[in-house]
Amino acid sequence: MYTVAALYHFTRFDHPAALRGPLQDVCDAHGVKGTLLLAKEGINGTVAGTRAGIDAMLAHVRSLPGCATLEHKESLASEMPFIRMKVRLKREIVTMGQPDVDPTAAVGNYVDPADWNDLISAEDVVVIDTRNDYEVAIGTFEGAVDPETKRFGDFPQWWEDNKERFHNKRVAMFCTGGIRCEKSTNYLMGQGVEDVYHLKGGILKYLEEVPQSESKWDGECFVFDARVSVGHGLTEGPHSLCYACRRPITDADKLREDYEEGVSCYHCIDERDEADRDRFRERQKQIALAEKRGVVHVGPEAGA
Repeated sequence: MYTVAALYHFTRFDHPAALRGPLQDVCDAHGVKGTLLLAKEGINGTVAGTRAGIDAMLAHVRSLPGCATLEHKESLASEMPFIRMKVRLKREIVTMGQPDVDPTAAVGNYVDPADWNDLISAEDVVVIDTRNDYEVAIGTFEGAVDPETKRFGDFPQWWEDNKERFHNKRVAMFCTGGIRCEKSTNYLMGQGVEDVYHLKGGILKYLEEVPQSESKWDGECFVFDARVSVGHGLTEGPHSLCYACRRPITDADKLREDYEEGVSCYHCIDERDEADRDRFRERQKQIALAEKRGVVHVGPEAGA
């Protein structure tokens, strides 16, 4: 079994480029794979490895400026869910596109998973899912509002267009691991919303700690690794990825006429032209050849 660690931490990195090489070296030396993002606002990512490898990576990250109190979430995977290790430099560790948003200044009220059900059951509370539409499609909390956004950067405009719907309501927000809510709650506070809450540790912490018999979660939670989705107890879910568009699909979806492995699914069949599909078919051919040789195909990212 591999340990999967999801982490983020908002802090000030004056020179994130100087941190990239040493972090990559530590991960490579201990066989840790996945993706970590570095920006001036902090660090974010999900990685997997042996217990010792993850501990070494975490010790290094907590030695970085302002990261001593970094918290992370863990789950298990039966197979290594990542092909390689990438430490990337970004403008934001989660892209919202709002330069005035600063989670280090103020965020909404944290709500522990054990207290979440009571909050979202209150009549004066509106519950908003801050994730993208394809994530919401496979699971969300009962009664949650789906903004139907394609990317997190669309959320501010959605709020501007819909804020009157939530007048005089307390706002409870949630996301996969908590990072998007750090920014979305700060954004709402900047818009004058007084009573803002968010699920501490995100959906992953809720599914880990709240018994299924008491849960208000319906479906699976999309995760950004080869497991694709997890359920209660963070057990691996039934979904796989369409490697053309990176959206989750089920075995039943693979029986549809518009599904071709690595080339298209019902989500993306109308989003790509035949030239794209020919390119994806060639990539899929190379993947199959690599599998026959017993090696891992590490070409361009799927959907690129």
